[in-house]
Amino acid sequence: MKTAFAFAALLAASGFTVAHASSDDAWSGFRAEVSKACIAAAKGLIQNGKALVDPFGSENYGLAVVSGRAAGAKATVSTICVFDKKTKKAEIGGEISAGELLVKTGK
Repeated sequence: MKTAFAFAALLAASGFTVAHASSDDAWSGFRAEVSKACIAAAKGLIQNGKALVDPFGSENYGLAVVSGRAAGAKATVSTICVFDKKTKKAEIGGEISAGELLVKTGK
């Protein structure tokens, strides 16, 4: 037991970190946060948007595609969204027509 503790202390002192797996609830919460932020960011571009969220994102960003009816039009469009994990801010790209990108969110 003392050996394991000493080894852990040595690793911590050397700056070595061990990644811990996140729980299913934590990932579910992350996806909900990304979805909400991305739909809000796309509000001026897409009415009643639905987000298809990458389950884990990248190291620094949550990633999603938001799809729905173009604001003020009948066409279906999508946009790509990035969510900064540190600042919690979402940014969207430009409008992509359904002919170029079709996303089915299942909801």
